[in-house]
Amino acid sequence: MDKLKNQVITGKSIRLLQQNQYTFQVDLKLTKTGMKDWIERFFDVKVEGINSSRMTSKNGKKKNKLNITYVSYKKMIVRLKKNYFIPLFMSQT
Repeated sequence: MDKLKNQVITGKSIRLLQQNQYTFQVDLKLTKTGMKDWIERFFDVKVEGINSSRMTSKNGKKKNKLNITYVSYKKMIVRLKKNYFIPLFMSQT
């Protein structure tokens, strides 16, 4: 899928893996339902919920000196139901 960019690897995302939550960087146009359908079909898992946020990259100014915030990417945290996991990122314990 070209709308799924990559997995986000940070301290928080690694802690979320222990709670069966996976963090992905996705295309700005991708919706929660589209992400849920794709994850469930591709990895054969059941999604419990998805949180999404638009991440800003920098602030800029235009000619009239108004502050403008640029959105660079969208981040989604996918929470799976119990007893499901994505084997690509975490082995079953």
